[in-house]
Amino acid sequence: MKIQVLGCSGSIARDCRTTSFLLDQDVLIDAGTGVGDLSLDALERIDHILLTHSHLDHVLGVPLLADSVLRRRQARGAAPIEVHALPETLAVLRAHLFNNHLWPDFTRLPTAEYPVLRFVPFNVGNTLELAGRRVEVLSARHSVPACGFAVHGPDGGRGAWVFSGDTGPNPAFWERIAQFPVAHVVIETAFSEPECRLAKASGHHCPSTLAAELATAPPDASIYITHIKPGEIDAVMAGLRALKRERPLMELLKGDTFELG
Repeated sequence: MKIQVLGCSGSIARDCRTTSFLLDQDVLIDAGTGVGDLSLDALERIDHILLTHSHLDHVLGVPLLADSVLRRRQARGAAPIEVHALPETLAVLRAHLFNNHLWPDFTRLPTAEYPVLRFVPFNVGNTLELAGRRVEVLSARHSVPACGFAVHGPDGGRGAWVFSGDTGPNPAFWERIAQFPVAHVVIETAFSEPECRLAKASGHHCPSTLAAELATAPPDASIYITHIKPGEIDAVMAGLRALKRERPLMELLKGDTFELG
């Protein structure tokens, strides 16, 4: 299994793409602006989209992808793309995005019987089986209902790839991932230390809140920092380097890849 970083920024600016990861060739984990760098052929191969929460920087690629691939998938009789998310997230998409006002309802297009998108709810603690791949739904603490994911590697592999989603302090996340082998943790730190009050108010990490949780991080896992706001990268990484951990924290970059196996 291979995971490619399509986008990992907390917002947009030149060369910044918001959160999206491609698992193998057919699964998106979040659908931020990074999705737009995929070719049309690559977009057509996507069969599943896993969403952490309903905020625009994580979901805006879903309606645009549906519009781009509808005709091609319809021509070859492909099954609907399954959009997996918390029930609360799917409710927001139905009411505020696919509502025929902001965007057409692609859960009923081209026809209600054979739509291009199908919504599939999950709950924290569920494990999704996607063509032999196991993706566990983890808890997150954000300003809206949210989750993270653990992509479990094959038996005998180095361990799981874990993504926190957008979250502030969340002991339950660390308690759960301590219970299975973990190779990589991708966790957000959206704001620098001077903006820690804003981070707390909006359900995000700053360096000091992440530092308080790192003592319980899996000792052998590589830890990557994601979702930093443009213009804050140097300040966030400097604040994290000041923690002087034995194993340094790394900035996640667009184009990074992870191999599980």
